[in-house]
Amino acid sequence: MLFLLLSLRRFVRIILNDVMKTKFIHTYVSVDCVVFGFDNNQFSILLVQLDKERIGNKNLKLPGGLIYDHEDVDMAALRILYELTGIKRMNLRQFRCFSSPDRASHPDDIRWMDRAYQPNIDRLITVSYLSLCKIDKKLKNISGFKSTQWCKLNELPVMPFDHNQIVEASFLEIRRWVEHDLAVMFDLLPHKFTFSQFHALYEAVYNRKIDPRNFYKKVKNMAYVVQLDEKQPNVRHRAAHYYKFDKHIYKMVKNQFVILNS
Repeated sequence: MLFLLLSLRRFVRIILNDVMKTKFIHTYVSVDCVVFGFDNNQFSILLVQLDKERIGNKNLKLPGGLIYDHEDVDMAALRILYELTGIKRMNLRQFRCFSSPDRASHPDDIRWMDRAYQPNIDRLITVSYLSLCKIDKKLKNISGFKSTQWCKLNELPVMPFDHNQIVEASFLEIRRWVEHDLAVMFDLLPHKFTFSQFHALYEAVYNRKIDPRNFYKKVKNMAYVVQLDEKQPNVRHRAAHYYKFDKHIYKMVKNQFVILNS
């Protein structure tokens, strides 16, 4: 019995020594939100502007911040976007966690983090959210950030931390969403849209040219894309018909497809 107790004590001592040798990080958890809009046949990203002296020349970043002690990550993401846009109801989806040890390794990022969150932070881990938003929504910034603005995807500046990498990953995520559920495409279009707008969005999502005639045939087979009697007003070229997305028809078609393939 005594031998067993001594062996157990030795085993516990070895485990404790291994634990003491392990360095645990002092970390904070934040949320970052990638909000895509689509206008003039191209994607835009919602960014917030900080004072230049806070992070050197990189004064544009993704909307984000730390989580309050009474929040979970979903609540924090909704709060942050409401503070930045004034939009209370936004469809946000959590899509990835970014936790690389060197995501805040640049001296400007480290200095900003020390001033904003106090020193002795070894790592800042972020949970990223993705949302698709109609770009014509009026934005109302009630946060402490300098301003909120749309920035064209092909004109993104170099941002702090790994925010450019987050945007790149989120754009690939949009393609996965579309392939799984086409309805997400219509979150980016106006309530009434033209064929050319829908065609341009498809080309932008897949980053390739799509033959308009073949695409028109495809759209004509989409019962949930309903052509309206209304046409574009006050245009120099031939006025195009407006279309709308019918959610009810889409759900019916999707349910029928599930039943046929079950």
